[in-house]
Amino acid sequence: MLRIVTDGAADLLPDWSKKYNIDIIPINIMFGEKSYLQGVDLDNEGFYSIVEENKIIPKTSQPTPHQFIEFYRKNASKGDTILSIHITAKLSGTYASAVSAAEELKDEFKVIPIDSANGSLGIGMLCREARKLEKAGKSVDEIVKYIEGIKNKVRIILTLDTLEYAKMSGRVKTLQAALASLLNVKPIAILKDGDLSMTEKVRTRRAALERVIEIGKEEYGNNPVYLGVVHARDLKSGQSLLDEAKKIFNHKETMISELSISIAANLGPGTVGLVLYPVG
Repeated sequence: MLRIVTDGAADLLPDWSKKYNIDIIPINIMFGEKSYLQGVDLDNEGFYSIVEENKIIPKTSQPTPHQFIEFYRKNASKGDTILSIHITAKLSGTYASAVSAAEELKDEFKVIPIDSANGSLGIGMLCREARKLEKAGKSVDEIVKYIEGIKNKVRIILTLDTLEYAKMSGRVKTLQAALASLLNVKPIAILKDGDLSMTEKVRTRRAALERVIEIGKEEYGNNPVYLGVVHARDLKSGQSLLDEAKKIFNHKETMISELSISIAANLGPGTVGLVLYPVG
């Protein structure tokens, strides 16, 4: 049987986990001495409440190889093939942990770790397409080839509403130098080829949201896409961005998702953006 595993940095629509049989290994979240597992004993609202009450940003860490081993054993049977698709290795050690666990379990399962070169809903879309291909009769090798071929064509274009989380977290290294001297601007960050970098600084929220759409249009033109919007505790802005993007893009399907804690912890509430996934 083909098992599909991803991690807590992936965003899935509410019914995807069950519909496409996708298992999610949680991210570790530490507030001081207290540790939580994302989605197990800490949900998004609980996370924001703790941050607001204590005025601290938690540390997040990837699942350890041991956690992966236990997770694989819990969710798979001997002889299964596990497609383990994870957040870009340029931002997290999750993929490396999966590789270590795969080697340890090579006599029990065939584990194929994949560096998605993505985050958030970009990973979720890759997982969904993998399962759809499997249901269409494609082999594991064909599925892996597809993922490797398309992953760098997915774009995630975000604008941050507050700089405080990115400054306090210190985890998004590519943004640190740029953020240090900024006041009252809305940075735009793009996840491309596995790297997250700040490309522009826009003065107003409205202009930033408009620019996010423009950047996506410059990249994809009229090519068909799966059109996704992600937001961090700001459904209103997310829905507004989706409504505008629908008018601009040649979209096969649209979707909206809240950013996972592991990403929101580094970018902050009010972060909104597009996830564009090419069709075909």
